[in-house]
Amino acid sequence: MFTTPPPETNMNQRATTGISSLPTDILESHILTRLDGQTLASATCTSISLSAGGKHNHQLWSNICHSTWPSTAGDRVSKIISTFSDNKNGPRSFFSQSFPLPAPEPTTVSPPPYPARSLPASELISAVDIYYRNKPILTKTEETETTSDWFRCSPFRIDLLDPKEVISTQIPQPTGEETCTALMDDMTLSWILIDPVNKQSVNLSSHKPVSVHRHWLSGEVQLCFVSILGVGGAVVQVGIAVICSGSEDGQMQVREVTMEVEDIDGKHLNGRDSMVILRRVMEGKRGSGVDRVEEAKTRHRRYQEMKKERRERKSRVEWTLDILSLAFVTSIFVALLFVIFYNFLSKHQKND
Repeated sequence: MFTTPPPETNMNQRATTGISSLPTDILESHILTRLDGQTLASATCTSISLSAGGKHNHQLWSNICHSTWPSTAGDRVSKIISTFSDNKNGPRSFFSQSFPLPAPEPTTVSPPPYPARSLPASELISAVDIYYRNKPILTKTEETETTSDWFRCSPFRIDLLDPKEVISTQIPQPTGEETCTALMDDMTLSWILIDPVNKQSVNLSSHKPVSVHRHWLSGEVQLCFVSILGVGGAVVQVGIAVICSGSEDGQMQVREVTMEVEDIDGKHLNGRDSMVILRRVMEGKRGSGVDRVEEAKTRHRRYQEMKKERRERKSRVEWTLDILSLAFVTSIFVALLFVIFYNFLSKHQKND
């Protein structure tokens, strides 16, 4: 007896057949090349032919990585990216690691204290891209060695620009609160840390700034991008600061771009402790990449609430200890007065 398949099955079959039946040259040259990385990743999950790791697919994902992050187009970074995922489709693996935020959400789920599985990295490569209204204003890579005693014992800090290096832009320097607020929507930043030894990467930026501050005296503007990470129950914040000043003609200049890591008490972590966290985050899972800007802002807001609760709890504990110390000192003082008064009475009774 013939059974008619469900309508949903027919629709899925027709959709799959439609994609698979397209000529390869049309599919590769006129359709896939028009997709961004997130859309292409979703499409490859629905078709075996699209997920095949052919030469064209490799080049397609490589082009997407370079267009999304121009800093990855350099010879050395491109070569490292091509070796991701055992050379099967390195650029696709790199995109899946670098586009979404790390998961799980550390302010609501405590990550397990699993041991690091990868080898210690001898260096980190930073691939940084800053955009203003979708136009690049800074694209740069920076290599940081991670094995020296100075790096391991000093506070973790990566400076993208040299002390006297200045990046000129065509952006008007903000002069008030309204123009500073506009930068929160107009400026975007991507900071990808790449481990060339273990072929791993992670994007540690919130994509858009979580805060913009203008110094009332110097007029310098500081944009703050963050990433909230969690390892083994500990929650830390990776902070990226972009400091801009005004030129003589009133245009904004990028003078400083730095990354630092601090714990929930505001203490800066050294290179050794930071590398332990970064290694485990790179090994961990990633989110879906959907609404990553709002997700990053939500994580930052919850992190600030956690810091506030921790400060209040610490203040209550300190207040309780102060009260107990005061009560102890007062009891000692009262006891001392009692002893003195008792000795005074005993002395007078003997004289009488």
